[in-house]
Amino acid sequence: MRQGRIASEQLLDPRGVLIIEHRGREYQLRETRNGKLILTS
Repeated sequence: MRQGRIASEQLLDPRGVLIIEHRGREYQLRETRNGKLILTS
């Protein structure tokens, strides 16, 4: 694995979601039904 790269499977929970806190705000990274990723606030 290259530095700065991580597999999405290591980040997402079983539902395909990860909550990211950035500068006091929460963002949700989730996998769509089509297998793509969406980041929303």
